[in-house]
Amino acid sequence: MTGVLEKIRKLKNERNAVILAHNYQRGEIQDLADFCGDSLALSIEASKTDAEVIVFCGVRFMAETAAILSPQKTVLLPDKTAGCPMADMITAEQLRELKAEHPGALVVCYVNSSAEVKAESDYCCTSSNAVELVKSLPADKKILFVPDKNLGAFVAERTGRDVILWPGYCPTHIYITADDIQNAKSKYPDAVIMSHPECNKEVRELSDELLSTGQMLKFVKKSPAKQFIIGTEKGIIHTLKKENPNAEYISPTERAICPNMKKITIDKVLWSLEEMKTLVTVKQEIRDKAKKALERMVEILPS
Repeated sequence: MTGVLEKIRKLKNERNAVILAHNYQRGEIQDLADFCGDSLALSIEASKTDAEVIVFCGVRFMAETAAILSPQKTVLLPDKTAGCPMADMITAEQLRELKAEHPGALVVCYVNSSAEVKAESDYCCTSSNAVELVKSLPADKKILFVPDKNLGAFVAERTGRDVILWPGYCPTHIYITADDIQNAKSKYPDAVIMSHPECNKEVRELSDELLSTGQMLKFVKKSPAKQFIIGTEKGIIHTLKKENPNAEYISPTERAICPNMKKITIDKVLWSLEEMKTLVTVKQEIRDKAKKALERMVEILPS
């Protein structure tokens, strides 16, 4: 392993590359990366660097977002089959049909979506800013929220807005059930339950906090609690332990694993840098439209 890591570091310098790792990646991938975090935050961070190559250890829509924000850089995805089932649950054509059914509605698109779907949207959002974004939109407008019905329902609950939901979902978060949360709470009665808003309604209602992965990391730093039940993909626990080793983190189920996130390995990162594959690009006409949806989000929520 040491030899592989040395090769990666050498090639990274030769290629002038930056390595990004989503919070759900394997622990060794997170340790290798220059930046770890939520998907959009990583793409923004990479766009600020002078790196010529971005190796995105995540899934395809994340690499696409990096290509949208850094069109002059080469974006590589170490496993070309690392997709996102939820992002694949809606196509641009389906979104156009939905818009035709609801003329005048505003489309808010979760960043966990393809570049083509982003290009058909008025605004992008993240799990951390979706509520604030929708609150800022004209009150007389219906909201079409795609593709995640659970995050969209969470937004509707928090804003009271008329939100039309697309029936997409994250399979990994659906695996986390109310029974899992209740069983974990019975074993750890003093634990704070932190869940991702991609979880279903029953899990959300049992949770003390509904947070994105980035928000979870910030919350734990400020919380006096010593035990946390983590209602999201298990990869985040690696970072939680690194940043706050004095607390205990409990996954309510062994099923909370995204198989696509775990496709990225150290060997594949090395192969990616050696072969400069797999290249992820976005056509300019799609990129320009998708970037506008991202820029509108940033204009409303500049932080």
